[in-house]
Amino acid sequence: MDILWSLLTLPYAPVRGLTAVVKVIDREAESRQYNPVNIRHELEELDQAAEVGDITPQERDRGQQQVLDRLTTPAGGAGRTRSDAAGRPSPARETGRRRTAVRRGGQHRGRGD
Repeated sequence: MDILWSLLTLPYAPVRGLTAVVKVIDREAESRQYNPVNIRHELEELDQAAEVGDITPQERDRGQQQVLDRLTTPAGGAGRTRSDAAGRPSPARETGRRRTAVRRGGQHRGRGD
């Protein structure tokens, strides 16, 4: 049965191989992205560019914030919520979590009802 299955799925072998290669590349890119040595190097490059005058101090601060944001967000973006410019969750997200059930007669059902 294994030989038959192997023969039937043989046309999909390149796809399985490509998937494996993509997974390896993804793992390597992620490990480099969160490597402390690389992060320090990026921050030093931003400081040097600001000292030389290639970028403004505001651009340096923005670049530093992007690097630090990358460190503080979970891998793959899981668990992130949308937020406005001040860092508060967006109203759409908030209302979605606070939805209440409505009983007959228009009364709202809250906790303890």
